[in-house]
Amino acid sequence: MFAVKVLVIDIGGSHVKLLATGIDPEDARRFDSGKHLKPDELVARTKALVSDWDYDVVSIGYPGRVGPDGPIAEPGNLGDGWVGYHYPKAFEHPVRIVNDAAMQALGAHEGGRMLFLGLGTGVGSALVANHVILPLELGSLRLRGDEDLFNRIGKKGLEKAGEKAWAEAVLDTAQHLRDAFLADYVVLGGGNAERIEEFPKHIRRGGNEDAFTGGFRLWEEDVEPHDRPHSPVWRVVS
Repeated sequence: MFAVKVLVIDIGGSHVKLLATGIDPEDARRFDSGKHLKPDELVARTKALVSDWDYDVVSIGYPGRVGPDGPIAEPGNLGDGWVGYHYPKAFEHPVRIVNDAAMQALGAHEGGRMLFLGLGTGVGSALVANHVILPLELGSLRLRGDEDLFNRIGKKGLEKAGEKAWAEAVLDTAQHLRDAFLADYVVLGGGNAERIEEFPKHIRRGGNEDAFTGGFRLWEEDVEPHDRPHSPVWRVVS
């Protein structure tokens, strides 16, 4: 169950997207992101845009590595200052921060063991099973020679191979990774997943709202048994 009203902040390289509990996804709000964006600006612009929304807690999908206390590496596509920033104090609400691919993966999960691949500039990845979200860095997997998965199925791979060959490489890669991780199914998210038209069994495209759904689920609580404090249903392994 969701015990609180959640504000979800999905930070991308081009836009920051915002949605809160009870708001129609069609009414999600956004503002521009990019190399200039630092956490102080994120907080200020978010507060200004959602001043008429009611929320108790905040979920943030961050485009970089995240530890138990927040970001542990600066993002490559934003400004600096994200590591060590005091997000709960700035937002004046409790905050949970996860890698953006992990948040989208959580929203796409429909039971069982699921592998998520985010197809954008690079390759986001996460494994979800048994109420545990495990962020991965599959883009760094070395293939032949100097090629890695980041350059095979990320944006550079699409530009180099062309859309048809790239789509075939993505589906071939997804099937091999499904076998390697013993996953029940693979979800392909990110903007470039829209370029793939046909999917084999056990591989599907994620939805545009998955990141928001994942942000809400981060605050989902276990209400049983009643003789102990509530605890999060989902655990993110840092």
